Amino acid sequence: MTRSLIRSLIPSSLPLVALLLAGPVRAADSAGEKAGNQMERKANTEEKAANAEKAKGAKLEEQGKAEEKAGKKNDNKHEEAAGKAKKKKGEAVSKAGSEKMDEAKQMEKSGNDAEKAGVKAKKADEKAK
Repeated sequence: MTRSLIRSLIPSSLPLVALLLAGPVRAADSAGEKAGNQMERKANTEEKAANAEKAKGAKLEEQGKAEEKAGKKNDNKHEEAAGKAKKKKGEAVSKAGSEKMDEAKQMEKSGNDAEKAGVKAKKADEKAK
């Protein structure tokens, strides 16, 4: 008797178990949300690249200072001039990295704004239904 009862419950309980295992179903993102998320991801990768560029510039700058100092110490004008040039190049690379960082932050902000607009549009659309 118990066996037949269990067998009769299996077909009716399978859809319920499938829903529980599937987890919450998330509504599809609107176009604005997708575009905003995409912009944010791109901004994050550009931010990482800008940080790497800033670090590269700082490293060049440090090497240039050391080379310039060694040139002064050894009274070697060529080494001193090379150090100054490397230091200047390092400063320029670091400055370019900072500018890229600013652009990436602006892009991330724009992505957030687009995502918020997409959420508002989605809510308005749901309200209209």
